[in-house]
Amino acid sequence: MLFLPVSILLFIIFILILPLLIFLLGIGLIQTAFLRLGISPFMTGLILIASLLGSLINIPIKREVRIERVWFGLFPPAVEETVICLNFGGAVVPALVSIYLLNRAPLIPVIISTILMALVAKKFTRVVPRVGFAIPALIPPITAAILAYLFSPHNPAPVAYISGTMGTLIGADLLNLHKIKYLKSSVVSVGGAGIFDGVFLAGVISVLLV
Repeated sequence: MLFLPVSILLFIIFILILPLLIFLLGIGLIQTAFLRLGISPFMTGLILIASLLGSLINIPIKREVRIERVWFGLFPPAVEETVICLNFGGAVVPALVSIYLLNRAPLIPVIISTILMALVAKKFTRVVPRVGFAIPALIPPITAAILAYLFSPHNPAPVAYISGTMGTLIGADLLNLHKIKYLKSSVVSVGGAGIFDGVFLAGVISVLLV
């Protein structure tokens, strides 16, 4: 028989349960963030489920058709069609939460922070062909937290959430829609693909940072 030292056995057990620990830690941090926003644990659970399951749902809102001409008319023109969608989990859910939080947040700081967040998000967003627009995941939450502290030091949490989520959606997705021809994709999802994690983390981490 093979007997392993206790320390090795504990290490193996730790490795096996590490994913569960990370998951539970994540859920706890999310609950803490939403409690700071005045949202109950039950509603937090619903928001989390809606965000995760909703990330699989894309709602078509617009269809764009582009015709690419070929020189000298040697070949028929190429027709490319792109469907622009709203991702339910990455766009609709954070928008609804932001609307709910508006009555708890100072309006002017929210507007200023969201505009500045949108400009920062646009600056750092990159086009990833056949995937979508992508932004480094930690840029939105860190920026949103800084802006919330600057413009609403006495009530930063709702400002951080609203500016972090809405500013990222506006700057990373909406202000870059004119670049969809470079995506070479038949579907463009606002709040989906490479932006979902940025929006989700912006809402949670930015609130924890303030």
